Parts: sequence; structure tokens; C-alpha cells
Amino acid sequence: MIFAPVVRRASFHPARHADQALQRFLHTTLAAPAAAGVQVSQDDNAVTLQIDVPGLAREQLSITIEGNQVRLASVEGAPRQVQRAWELADEIDAAASSAKLENGVLTLVLAKVVPVSRATQLAIG
Repeated sequence: MIFAPVVRRASFHPARHADQALQRFLHTTLAAPAAAGVQVSQDDNAVTLQIDVPGLAREQLSITIEGNQVRLASVEGAPRQVQRAWELADEIDAAASSAKLENGVLTLVLAKVVPVSRATQLAIG
């Protein structure tokens, strides 16, 4: 009686392992830097961004809100250069939004614009 080991060809696919390795590489190199130092939370009324900006004072930061876009930049002459931008799903109510800098963490509370119905009724004549 002869016993021969059975080798399953489906157990190792070099292409599958290469794809997984590439996905891990791309996830760690591309996704991590964009999210580093930023925490995002959201509820029905607002989006809150907490951004690490150590070494910068409130006078050295500029925040611009336009529609659903938020831009954060350090002013010229600041000890660190910061430029970040976010595009949110909803438009932002700049008048109802707030910013606070505490211990090197900038907290932006961005109020969402409440949609207003523009529906009108027509009289039948």
C-alpha cells in the first residue's frame, strides 16, 4: 500500500495573497495620513471635527466655510504650516457654527443648514 500526500492547488493562490498585501499597503499608506489627527462625529444637527494643531494659536489659524466645504489653513508666518479641507454631505450654516481651540486641539462644530420647503400651492381658477 502506498500513501501519497494530496496537495490541494486551491489552498495557495499567489494572486490572492498579492492582492491582499497590496490592499494592506494601500490602506496603511494612503488612508492613515489623511485621517491622522482628525476625529469626526455627526448627529442630526451638526458635524463636529476635532483637529490636532499643536503649537498654533487661534490668531495663526484661518477657517473658511463655503457651502458644504470647510478649509483650515495657517496664516503666513505661523510656526507650522497647516492646510486641510473637507467636503461634507450637507451645507453648513456658518452663522450657527463655532470653533474652539484648547490645548492644541481645534474643535469645529459645524451646524447643518435646515432644508426649507419651497413648495407653493396654486389656486385652481
